[in-house]
Amino acid sequence: MDKTLPTVTAGTPAERLRTLLAVTESLTLRTPLHRAGLVGRHTVAADGRLRLALPARAAVARNLLDLGETPALVDLTDLAPLPVRDRVRARATLTGWLALDDLDGGEVTALLDLASAELVDPDGDASVDPDALADARPDPLARYEAELLRHLHRHPDAMRRLSRRAVVDLGGHARAVHPLRLDRYGIVLRLELPTHHRDVRIAFDSPATGPREATAHLVRLTGAHLSCVTSHP
Repeated sequence: MDKTLPTVTAGTPAERLRTLLAVTESLTLRTPLHRAGLVGRHTVAADGRLRLALPARAAVARNLLDLGETPALVDLTDLAPLPVRDRVRARATLTGWLALDDLDGGEVTALLDLASAELVDPDGDASVDPDALADARPDPLARYEAELLRHLHRHPDAMRRLSRRAVVDLGGHARAVHPLRLDRYGIVLRLELPTHHRDVRIAFDSPATGPREATAHLVRLTGAHLSCVTSHP
């Protein structure tokens, strides 16, 4: 077996944080007076600012209506889509000024003018410049990652072949292997070893531009037939 693999490459910290903002459903918002857990209530504006839709009756929204703006801190946590030990894949903290943008019926829309952002993930802890975040775009597989990983996990033959590639340099056998992360540069596997777990990245020959290319890369890596999980290009 040829052990030569392509050079591992990761997106920039700004791209990784923008991806995290795009795929994470929940976040925690803190202001000097209030704390709120929000689910499915954030988007990223075209200029890179975080947009929050707050229930008008929530204490943090009423406070924002009174003041117009307030210092704010946002925490996000990214969890693996499959049930593995230590599911946390990344954390981020954003600080800045939360400003009232609009009041529409039962919701208050607010925008976070970013002052600082900190990202903690396996590709390296980093401070992200607000301007860099505004210019960054999410990984092209971000919307499809969870579905692709679950799809791959349902193919035990493909997982066994990936497992053999991943453990070739470990000098042992993994008790279990789970797909943990997927981006345009490759796939990361969680290897459950006898005494610990280890995450191993297998790089693609070239970056994938979408789910079809990612599926094609996985087919080449596993030699298994994997249907594309989406009809989107």
